[in-house]
Amino acid sequence: MLQTSLSLDYVLRPSILNKDAPLLVMLHGYGSDENDLFSFATELPEELLIISAKAPYPMQPFGNAWYAINFDAEKGKWNDNEQALNSVILISKFIDEITELYKVDTTKTTLLGFSQGSILSYAVALSYPKKVKNVIALSGYINNDILPSDLDEADLSHLDFYCSHGSLDQVIPPDWARQTQPFLDSLNVKNTYSEYPVGHGVAPQNFYEFREWLTIRI
Repeated sequence: MLQTSLSLDYVLRPSILNKDAPLLVMLHGYGSDENDLFSFATELPEELLIISAKAPYPMQPFGNAWYAINFDAEKGKWNDNEQALNSVILISKFIDEITELYKVDTTKTTLLGFSQGSILSYAVALSYPKKVKNVIALSGYINNDILPSDLDEADLSHLDFYCSHGSLDQVIPPDWARQTQPFLDSLNVKNTYSEYPVGHGVAPQNFYEFREWLTIRI
């Protein structure tokens, strides 16, 4: 059932724990909705409190976006970074609301994003590192235009990233995703990167790998 009482609408799968549950926040891709990634929920560890958020910008005829992607004859394909930054702030606020409402273990918050949701997962974790522990970034990349300018001065040592991409992805070029590992390495952030021979999606082996990665970190 869609919950509508916080900054973002969301669906929820409760934890089997009565208190201090690890939190998993799901951020869907462009043109999708809160039910997309939520299909993973039944196969993920029962200790997790799983929240799948609905992006704030409705699209026509259906779906939602975290920020607009515009197709302009002069500029080509470009992102609305102002909307993206607003969504970063909104997700940060949403995490605060969720942790307060459900009394989760705030030291074990994981973001799981796909595509546009993955791009924002990177940005939220690197902008508000005290609110996040783990990031599962599927089929995305790091957009430097929505990151803080003082990352070199931040303490990011506790963060841990699982990043993956389809080697046949025609939506987000694999070369963009391959830049994430050296970028995170330069910040001394723990990370792993995998590729699978698929397009813009999540292969079954990809799911099993990130599930195992997450299970040993909660």
